[in-house]
Amino acid sequence: MNAGTTAPTASAPAAKTPGSVPRATEEVPAPRRRRFTAEFKREVLAEVDAAAPGEIGAILRRRGLYSSHLTEWRRQRDEGTLAGLTPKKRGRKAAAVNPLAEENARLQRELAKANARAKRAEGLVDLQKKMAALLGEEIPSEEELFEAQRKGLPIPPWRKKGTR
Repeated sequence: MNAGTTAPTASAPAAKTPGSVPRATEEVPAPRRRRFTAEFKREVLAEVDAAAPGEIGAILRRRGLYSSHLTEWRRQRDEGTLAGLTPKKRGRKAAAVNPLAEENARLQRELAKANARAKRAEGLVDLQKKMAALLGEEIPSEEELFEAQRKGLPIPPWRKKGTR
């Protein structure tokens, strides 16, 4: 090498070329879909309609638009749909809500809660029966309980086995 020229150093950043790929350390913003309001579309269409034929390209460049935008917006305007000038929501359409679905879900939750409560109550009754068996006491039968309740009598107490 000549004394007048210097070799590029490793610390100097490489110059960006138009087709270069960004490095991992550089932040690249995620692409965003542009949305145009109905008011903006009407404003651009009014400006383009008032312009001479050679000026339309300059208006599009200044606003960052394509001729396909004008074509689509004119078609929407000619159809007379003001809602058509507003941006369309992307993605799947919302499913129609069945009016009975909410009530069905609520009733299913209530049933599950009642079933869980009944299962706990049965477990407590089984525990009481086991305790009574260990203590040698007799638990009144369901018929005795229903009969006492029907007659308005107090619920029969537990009895020691063999004391009937």
